[in-house]
Amino acid sequence: MKINKAWHEKNVMPKNPGFEQRVKWHLEHQKHCTCRPIPGKLAEEMKKKGIKF
Repeated sequence: MKINKAWHEKNVMPKNPGFEQRVKWHLEHQKHCTCRPIPGKLAEEMKKKGIKF
């Protein structure tokens, strides 16, 4: 898995993010970097709410 260092430097996860912030960050992360998948628990919640990824 390859990290996009420039993207990560410009797009830091906010402190104490809410569900919507986490979803937004991880969806953008998937578009720009392949260093890791969406965490399991978040992915489960996204599926329950019908959020495609």
